[in-house]
Amino acid sequence: MPGGRRIAAVTDVHFDVAPGECLALIGESGCGKSVLASALLGLLPANARSAGEAYLGDLDLVSADERTLSREVRGRLIGLVPQSPAAHLTPVRTVRSQTEETVAALTGVRGRAAVRDAARAAAERAAFPADHLDRHPHELSGGLAQRAATALALVGDAPLLLADEPTTGLDRDLVDRTVDELRRHVDNAAADAEAGDGSGRGLLMITHDLAAAERIADRVAVMYAGRIVELADARAFFGSPGPRHPYSRGLLQALPDRAFTPIPGMPPELGDLPGGCAFAPRCARASAACAALPPLTDGLACHHPVAGADAPLPEDARA
Repeated sequence: MPGGRRIAAVTDVHFDVAPGECLALIGESGCGKSVLASALLGLLPANARSAGEAYLGDLDLVSADERTLSREVRGRLIGLVPQSPAAHLTPVRTVRSQTEETVAALTGVRGRAAVRDAARAAAERAAFPADHLDRHPHELSGGLAQRAATALALVGDAPLLLADEPTTGLDRDLVDRTVDELRRHVDNAAADAEAGDGSGRGLLMITHDLAAAERIADRVAVMYAGRIVELADARAFFGSPGPRHPYSRGLLQALPDRAFTPIPGMPPELGDLPGGCAFAPRCARASAACAALPPLTDGLACHHPVAGADAPLPEDARA
C-alpha cells in the first residue's frame, strides 16, 4: 500500500490443481504470479491482505493462522522451491546440515547414518553435487543454490509442490533434468495413488520459461496484470489450435523458435490499470467492447479471442 493506497496485486483468480497434475502459471514479470505463491503460504508482507479461499484438502490456506502454516503446511503439505533460494537458505549452515535437518523433521527416517543417506539421495534427485554438500550458501552459484532449494522442497513428499521459477540460473540440460524430476515427483505419486498407496501429488509451477512449461505441464494458466486470462490444456496451448487469448498467443510468438516478435508496449502498473481489459492498450484486436472487463468464462477472459492463425479482427479494432 504505497502512500496509503491499496493496490490489488492479484484479483479474481480461480483454478485448481488435481493430484497427479502439473499446472504451469506463466506471464510477464510483475503480473502477480509470485504474490499468489506467497499468499498460499502465508508469506506476504505484514501490510498485505488476502481474501478468498484456497483449499488444500479441508484446510483453507487463506484463513489459516501462522501456527498452522508453520507447523502443518510449509514443507509438510506444500513443498516450496523459492524464487530466491539464497534468501531461504540459512547462510551460516552448510547445505548438508540443512538437508539433514529437513529430512529429520519431515520424514520418518531416524538414525544419523540413515538421515545422512536420505539427505544425500535428496541432493542427487535435484542434481546437487555431493562434493558441495559441506559448502555454505554464499559459496554456491545461483544455479547450485537453486538446486539445493529444490532438494529441500522434495524431501517431505508434500501433496502440493509449489515451484516458483525453479529453473532460474540453470543451463538447458539442468533445466530439463530439474523439470523432469519435478514431473517424476508428481507421476510417481499418481502411480502410487492408483495402486492405493497414497493420494497423489500436484505441482504448481510458476515460470517464465515456456520451453520448461511445455515439457512438464498438463495445463497452462496465463496471468496478466493480476488476473488469469486463459486456462488451457497444455497440448492444445503449445500445439494446435494454440492459445485463444491475444496475450497468450503473443507470449508464444515472442519465442526465438517461433516468430520472435515481441508484444508491443509494456505491461501496466498494477496501481494504474486501465479500465476494462488491461491488455487492450497493447492488443491489435481491441475494440470498444474491451472497455468492459471480460470475465473468465470456459477458461478464457477475452471479448475477441483468436480462433485461429488467420482469425479476422473485429470491425472496430484499432489499426
